[in-house]
Amino acid sequence: MSETGTRQLADGLSAYRLVRREDIAFSDPFPGRASGLSSCRLVDGSTGSTHMALTLISLADGQIDTHLHSYETSFYVLEGEPVLYLDGRGLELKPGACGVAPVGVPHAWRCGGRALWIEMAAPRPRPDAADTFFLGPAPASAAGPLDVRDPRNRNLFLLTEGEMDLEQLRRGAAVTAPTVSASMATAVLAYSGIAVKMLVDQRLDAQLHTMFMVDYQPGAVAHPHDHPFEESYYMLRGEVDVVANGDRHTLRPGDVFWTGTGCIHAFYETQGGSVRWLETSAPGPPARHSYRFERDWDYLVDRLSADAKVGVA
Repeated sequence: MSETGTRQLADGLSAYRLVRREDIAFSDPFPGRASGLSSCRLVDGSTGSTHMALTLISLADGQIDTHLHSYETSFYVLEGEPVLYLDGRGLELKPGACGVAPVGVPHAWRCGGRALWIEMAAPRPRPDAADTFFLGPAPASAAGPLDVRDPRNRNLFLLTEGEMDLEQLRRGAAVTAPTVSASMATAVLAYSGIAVKMLVDQRLDAQLHTMFMVDYQPGAVAHPHDHPFEESYYMLRGEVDVVANGDRHTLRPGDVFWTGTGCIHAFYETQGGSVRWLETSAPGPPARHSYRFERDWDYLVDRLSADAKVGVA
């Protein structure tokens, strides 16, 4: 495959897609319904996806009219300070802010400077945009800062520095700490040099997909595996090698990778540095069997072979 494109193997293995940062091209997705808006669809049905759409959105000195979808969307702010109007309330966002616009909930955007964010949609939007419904101009009412401790902001979250620092998380937090109350629902999962922080899931009322942050420490590895769902990865920091269906690529900040259901993939940190990416999945992972590791089933083959040699039926 070329540096940017989707690989569909003839032997039936599921597709994967690589988009290099330098190949991302923006266009106006909603002429007449927005100003200052441009976007690039990174993953959708035209690139092999069944369940999701991933879009990089830029809004400069403009607005997106009030609208709703028959699918759900989530977002993660990369740059700038956009204003989100969600169900009638205006909120000032900043990098690290994220959240979900549930199915059928009106929302709009404004930005006085330039903002950049990733938007995830599930199920996959229709190509003719017939599942997006515009209601009128974006509100002009005043907006306030995002307060994640306010229960009215139940669909939103803000990832701040230190929230994936395992050493910091060892210490107790004061009742007045400026974050949501610590619990298992907000925990960081750590394994094999990897730290995972859930950003958008059922806790924020996302029913159809998830969004989370992934940190790799030097030497971290996720061995070959696949899933009963699709995944996308937007690179934020560092370099990591990905192997998908036997093909190896190095991912760098601004690159995008996507794996279809059943695509066997693995990640390896080989440069001795830390890595961070934003990951999404659709449909949402099941309660059990969300990973299928090749090594586990190879181990079973070895055990069955050993049992056969000693006469075990």
